[in-house]
Amino acid sequence: MKTKYKRQYNAVITGTGMYVPEKILDNKYFESIVDTTDEWIKTRTGIEERRILENGATSDMATKAVEDLLQNTGTNPEDIDAIIVATVTPDMFFPATACLVQDNIGAKKAWGFDLSAACSGFLYALQTGAGLIEGGQFKKVVVVGADKMSSIVDYTDRKTCIIFGDGAAAVLLEPSEDLSYGIHDSILVCDGSGRDKLFMEGGGSLNPPSHETVDKRMHYLFQDGKAVFKVAVQQMADVSAEILEKNGLTGDDIAYLVPHQANLRIIDATARRMGISSDKVMINIQKYGNTTAATIPLCLAEYHKDGKLKKGDKLVLAAFGGGYTFGSMLLTWGID
Repeated sequence: MKTKYKRQYNAVITGTGMYVPEKILDNKYFESIVDTTDEWIKTRTGIEERRILENGATSDMATKAVEDLLQNTGTNPEDIDAIIVATVTPDMFFPATACLVQDNIGAKKAWGFDLSAACSGFLYALQTGAGLIEGGQFKKVVVVGADKMSSIVDYTDRKTCIIFGDGAAAVLLEPSEDLSYGIHDSILVCDGSGRDKLFMEGGGSLNPPSHETVDKRMHYLFQDGKAVFKVAVQQMADVSAEILEKNGLTGDDIAYLVPHQANLRIIDATARRMGISSDKVMINIQKYGNTTAATIPLCLAEYHKDGKLKKGDKLVLAAFGGGYTFGSMLLTWGID
């Protein structure tokens, strides 16, 4: 007879940190470079402005977010055991962005790696980090979501250039023997049939960089907006409702839905499907746009900083991204 595993530790978020670049591109700017309007952008997406990193790379933003985290928590970098960076815009294929962050902050005893799952990357990375904590071997795991989307956005494509921005945020995971706090459950999914709806065709082993790939603008992201919207509305809402049902909860039990900030209409649909009112939904898309892997931790960091999160709050994190990838996570906030 198979014995059911009894967890000894839960992985608890014990700190947050964030960084967004200073430069702001508002909707009026896009009126000057593509055929669009401020009203159209706000109505269709909910975005009013986004941040752009003028100098530097993803590792620079990730480093600043982790430094903010270390300062907020009083953590010694040499006490960090592992660093996981969720990103689709690494500085380079290798070394991993996590290696650069590790060196930048002086985390001499840490190992780490990058994880690529597009807009669901932070959820995937958070679950991976939780697994390290729950195993009992690691005590401090830093999970980062960071993307410099401006580096892969075609600013002549009005369908995509208005959506994305740059940013980074990080959380610290530590073990707790009190299983009422921390990460309780997750539902993570990938569906490769969406491979031709949201992708970047050039630069990898399929289409290595060449004059041809550059001329064909293959190093920019491509998105079939209508197809992605249709699937995202359904899947992100369904998987968020599923995790409530799986754990015997309703929207009334949840303090906040923390959705990926892709599109305000997708966020609203997810909240309605879960029976959650708009005042219980974390939203900052109007300020930062879609920062891909950074959107969920940016919400957590901002709301934590502003004192809007209380110990014992139940949260549902939800995301949908290219691949397709999507998922949801249930956790109880453990910071006083």
